[in-house]
Amino acid sequence: MPKDILKEVMNYLHKDNGYVLQVFIVVFAALVLDFFQRKMLRKLQSRLEKTKNRWDDVILRAIRRPLSLVIWAGGLYMATVIVQEATKAVIFTAVEPLRDLVVVAALAWFLIRVITGAERNLLESGRDFDATTVDAISKLLRISVIITTILVGLQTLGYSISGVLAFGGVGGIAVGFAAKDLLANFFGGLMIYLDRPFSVGDWVRSPDREIEGTIEKIGWRLTVIRTFDKRPLYVPNSAFASIAVENPSRMSNRRIKETIGIRYEDAEKMEEVIWRVKQMLREHPDIDQNATLIVNFNCFAPSSLDFFIYTFTKTTNWIEFHEVKQDVLLKIIEIISGVGAEFAYPTSTLHIARPDDEKQSTAPDFPPA
Repeated sequence: MPKDILKEVMNYLHKDNGYVLQVFIVVFAALVLDFFQRKMLRKLQSRLEKTKNRWDDVILRAIRRPLSLVIWAGGLYMATVIVQEATKAVIFTAVEPLRDLVVVAALAWFLIRVITGAERNLLESGRDFDATTVDAISKLLRISVIITTILVGLQTLGYSISGVLAFGGVGGIAVGFAAKDLLANFFGGLMIYLDRPFSVGDWVRSPDREIEGTIEKIGWRLTVIRTFDKRPLYVPNSAFASIAVENPSRMSNRRIKETIGIRYEDAEKMEEVIWRVKQMLREHPDIDQNATLIVNFNCFAPSSLDFFIYTFTKTTNWIEFHEVKQDVLLKIIEIISGVGAEFAYPTSTLHIARPDDEKQSTAPDFPPA
């Protein structure tokens, strides 16, 4: 009985209208194959996630969807070949280059997913990788994959790559003149990636323009800076080629520079004040003793005797710096009060002459002529 059924099915498949069943079988086979590969890769991924190696996870995640695309491209290609053989339709002759194009696109998709996963792994690995450099390299690799895919796709469709490149060279000149600002921003972004004057998260400012804030994103055309009042500032990359940029985030120390005045009446106590302030700074745990440290009597001001302090903190954090500076200034107040001196403040002394009421002016006595 089963042999008779199988024979009837085979006879049906050889009939002129049996291609529909063949197409159904091919599509169903592609569906089953895709289901099993997804299930197998999912089990394999659950095992690989338990290992210390993270790169096999990247490849496994990257291959799942492109592999499904290749399976369906192969299944649909076989189905269209069956339909073409049965119907002799000319339209199905274009299926083969489309199949090759889909396979090339799937390969490019896989490479881009690998690059994205590798970038994420490097940034999350905890090692000292520069985020800006990793982002730049990943962008260059993705652009290279996309351009190569386009060229291979054109070659697959029957176009000459040499002709395309020649046309691109001539067209590139026209585009270069039309989009010179865009190209200037692109190469400005490239110079930022190569020179690395700042990175994402750095605090920057420019003395030439009103630019100050934290770098939020470095793109190929724009750099996004978040100002201290939380507004986004979009700066074209070409602007950084013509302005000076300070990067306070990379300073080694922060400076304390203050001028302090005491009264002229406390002039004899100036030397002791300077000595005690200098000792306090040398013993302060948050002051960098390897940097310049100066405490000296500076000048005779109109209302005070001024001395200045010039020193550097160990921390570069803005909030911690102000805590250290506050502690130093409070200790200076204690020192000046401890020696019995007082701070000076602007004063003016007015001298008023009192007229002598008893003195009267008399004419001189001249001898008679």
